[in-house]
Amino acid sequence: METVNEGKLFPEPKRKLERGFESYFYWTYPRGCFHYDVMVTLILLFIFVTPHLWNYGDKPSSSAGLQHPIQLTGDGSHGMIVTVQASDVYVPAGASDSAVKKALRQAILPVSGDAVVVERWETVKDAQGNVAWRIWAHR
Repeated sequence: METVNEGKLFPEPKRKLERGFESYFYWTYPRGCFHYDVMVTLILLFIFVTPHLWNYGDKPSSSAGLQHPIQLTGDGSHGMIVTVQASDVYVPAGASDSAVKKALRQAILPVSGDAVVVERWETVKDAQGNVAWRIWAHR
């Protein structure tokens, strides 16, 4: 059976350890103190090391982006007409209209922003004979 030290419920070493953790948790150490430096070092290690250990899902996309310039014109009202080279947009053969719409929206996001709605589209040939998508969209 454990004896009570001077009316204390816990033995002295355990209580000291608890006070140490409590001081770290509430950051009670003054600046320039050894314990302060330890906490700052642990925080910096967390910031710079954990992105290499854990995948936070915030890495840039692996695609290199568009290979050709995008042509953007107004359609006279509040919309826009965007022309994108077909080679810059991946649309699987036999894709549904919703899949095509989603792929085209992703392709024009760099020039249109997030709040864009694709109304309609068609394929056209540019002056060099390359196939392109002409997309009518609005915000």
